[in-house]
Amino acid sequence: MKTKIHKKLNELESTAICGNDISSSVLYVSALAIGFAGQYAWITLLIVSVVLFLFRRIYGEVVGALPLNGGAYNALLNTTSKFMASFAATLTILSYMATAVISANEAIHYLHHLVTSMPIILATVGLLAVFALLTIGGITESAKVAIGIFLFHLLSLLVLGTFAIMYLITHGGAVFFQNWHLPTKEGGILVAIFLGFSASMLGVSGFESSANFVEEQKKGVFPKTLRNMWGIVSIINPLMAIFALAIFAIPVLQSSDYQNTLLVEMASHVGGSWLATLISIDAFLVLSGAVLTSFVGVTGLLERMTLDRIMPQFFLKKNNRGSSYRIIIIFFILSVSVLLITSGEVTLLAGVYTISFLSVMALFGIGNILLKVKRAALPRPERARWLSVFLAIVAVIVALIGNITMEPSGDNPSNLAVFLDYFVPFIIFIIFMLNRTLVLRLLLNLLHYIFDPLRKLVLHIDKKTLTYINKINEQEFVFFTKGDNVATLNKVMLYIKKNEHTRKIKIVHIVQEGQEVPKNLPLEIDFLNREYPEIKIEFVIEEGEFSPKLIQNLSKKWNIPVNFMFIGSPSDKFMYSIEELGGVRLII
Repeated sequence: MKTKIHKKLNELESTAICGNDISSSVLYVSALAIGFAGQYAWITLLIVSVVLFLFRRIYGEVVGALPLNGGAYNALLNTTSKFMASFAATLTILSYMATAVISANEAIHYLHHLVTSMPIILATVGLLAVFALLTIGGITESAKVAIGIFLFHLLSLLVLGTFAIMYLITHGGAVFFQNWHLPTKEGGILVAIFLGFSASMLGVSGFESSANFVEEQKKGVFPKTLRNMWGIVSIINPLMAIFALAIFAIPVLQSSDYQNTLLVEMASHVGGSWLATLISIDAFLVLSGAVLTSFVGVTGLLERMTLDRIMPQFFLKKNNRGSSYRIIIIFFILSVSVLLITSGEVTLLAGVYTISFLSVMALFGIGNILLKVKRAALPRPERARWLSVFLAIVAVIVALIGNITMEPSGDNPSNLAVFLDYFVPFIIFIIFMLNRTLVLRLLLNLLHYIFDPLRKLVLHIDKKTLTYINKINEQEFVFFTKGDNVATLNKVMLYIKKNEHTRKIKIVHIVQEGQEVPKNLPLEIDFLNREYPEIKIEFVIEEGEFSPKLIQNLSKKWNIPVNFMFIGSPSDKFMYSIEELGGVRLII
């Protein structure tokens, strides 16, 4: 039977999927920046562009060294513990959930300008359902839709920009200079730029998405998606802020009507109702594209977490198109529930949205530092300078502080309060999954204490629970050793004991023809067996050359998935990339 080849995404397809999310920020970020920074809004947006430029190399180095789905989760998983990686993953999932709900709701609001009889909540649920079904249909089919939306969005902005330039040629730039000389709000220029920058960092949401489905991209495509996204937000967002400041007075721009639909108002002013209609349609489509980005990104992330046994194995079931439909359905249900709980007041999710994705970016920078320190020998296509990494992390932390300290509008709760309402239940679930054997044992002891008089019932529950624990611990792991000394092998055992639920490990040494096994190695394995009696260590000698083919053969032979096989960090002389090894994890 012929195996179906999985088609990977090219540059345009990958850029379109994540670009719709980040480029949709032009619909709100200019107005948001003007609301806080006034006439200095375009400066804050240029500062954001500089920060994003620094993150291009940060993301490029981490994902280039570890080209696996998961983004910040994958970076921290291979440099720290499962808990830290899961912490980053929780933030990413919250960010995607908020993105999907807010983008879908805002898209329907733009469409509502054209079809006023449309029920907002019902239509939003329908839009989420459409993109859930589209994602279930397969990522390549999703990419075709994303490309159409992306190109239409760029064309619409080009038309709007052309009309804005023509308007300024005929009317001059007097309004811009009047705005420029307006007195600054209380606190001065620096406070205005600080708050404007903090708000403007919302304009880079989506930059992290490409890292979450990098395994679906062709080789060499990932850094190009970063370059393309950076170019889009660096040109479009500051330019639209300048156009807005040159066409409308700041008091008008800071009114609630213009804050929500600035580009539509701008289009109506410089081109008439037809251009406003075009921008409304474009806003609906590109915000819908951001919904698609959320579904694609969260699928790649949760698949990776499930393979690492953090999430229930229930999620791994795929349809005949290769889509993890159970993940998509669960994410759709969660998104709809959030929409219904908030009764359409999805601005309440702004705190979750802001703090989550800014925290993810900061953690990615920290992951880059840990990769430099702990995996210095790991090959990578590019390296970010230490200074640029520190500057990028500081910039994101500044934006994070700015968003946390911003005073809530009206009766709305603070950003931090809303964020914690959603974050705490998620992280509790993750903690449970990471420590489920411990929790189950505690539960077992509690049952013994309460139900001792009912011994039959207790014994029955005891048997069932121990069976489940044993099933978890039956999974065998593999470590490929190059003949490491006992200290290195001890680190491996400590990592296994701390991070994995197992009672079996194979320590495998590959020898080529004519080579001899290091004479001390069997003695060191025997020593480890005595030191770790709770884990059965099997020493295996395999003949051949260490290669992706050998790994796959051993995986089939022993029925052990490749992602449960570990190696130490390879040197620059190692002939294979981490990606070619098929998911083997680094633990030393």
